[in-house]
Amino acid sequence: MRKIIHCDCDCFYAAVEMRDDPSLVDLPIAVGGNRERRGVVATCNYRAREFGVKSAMPTGQALKLCPDLVVLPTSMAKYREAAMMIRSIFFRYTERVEPLSLDEAFLDVSDSRLYRGSATLLASEIRRVIAAEVGVTASAGIAQNKFLAKIASDLNKPDGQCVITPEKVDEFIKSLPVTRIFGVGEVTRKKLKRMGVGTCGELQEVSLTQLAKFFGSFGSRLHALCRGIDEREVNANSRRKSLSVERTFSNDLVDCEACIRRLPELLIELRARLERIDSDYWVTKQVIKVKFDNFTSTTLERQLNCEISLSSYQELLFEAWGRGARPVRLLGLGVRFIDHSEAQTGSQLRLFPR
Repeated sequence: MRKIIHCDCDCFYAAVEMRDDPSLVDLPIAVGGNRERRGVVATCNYRAREFGVKSAMPTGQALKLCPDLVVLPTSMAKYREAAMMIRSIFFRYTERVEPLSLDEAFLDVSDSRLYRGSATLLASEIRRVIAAEVGVTASAGIAQNKFLAKIASDLNKPDGQCVITPEKVDEFIKSLPVTRIFGVGEVTRKKLKRMGVGTCGELQEVSLTQLAKFFGSFGSRLHALCRGIDEREVNANSRRKSLSVERTFSNDLVDCEACIRRLPELLIELRARLERIDSDYWVTKQVIKVKFDNFTSTTLERQLNCEISLSSYQELLFEAWGRGARPVRLLGLGVRFIDHSEAQTGSQLRLFPR
């Protein structure tokens, strides 16, 4: 039986800012972009959340909900320094660490003999050390797999932890909303609702055949996760699968032609970042993201058959913009990789040399 800890810092960017300026502790604060530049909230503290402020919300909207909100610019160098300290703490207790972002990670402590082999005690100690040495709080979830551990880490926030023991999995999972399953977004939720499914217990009543019919390959994943089954291992050697750049514009781009005129600057930035990528990465797909002025967004990707070029992104943009056909507030360009440093990675060889 695996013992997995999911450790997740509480409102990380905001927590670092409050650590460095204690006068902010009792104030509603958000870290993010300027309202005049159409910025969005990257994160906010729990005081701000009482007013309905949340991550990814436009800063202007956040200030309407909370006029006294203190909006701070992001300080990524400071956050990365704190994140590296936290990551080094994780490695004191196990080598099997899979970072998910700057401030969260999975830890496999199945073989640990520390604290009499108790993952619960170990998680408490890790959280204590993070608070003492880094000055921010973290919450943790402890369970037999990654899916359950990640859900558990969110249940007693902030500065808490939750344990889902093997004998409690069945009881716990049945009342869990299906929206807690990773990959169940609004479209899938609506499909499940039409089937009379809102909880994992109700989803368990749907056969694998039916799920495969309605959701394809994702159906088998739904069938397993709604039963609390997740066989994924903690991947201590995980590497990036994609890279992208995006820009939110001060004024909406009124039509597709206006969007096309902004592509060259984004492509220059993307290529500059690609030059710093390990040569083991091979680009296989190109991606474009468009967010319209009504905050709906669309993403389009296509297999790459030659070098990335401005014309290929123009083709993607024309198709993506046509899905909304309205002014655009954000554009993003990206690529997806396969990683040839991973021994089990396979790829299609080229029939003809370049």
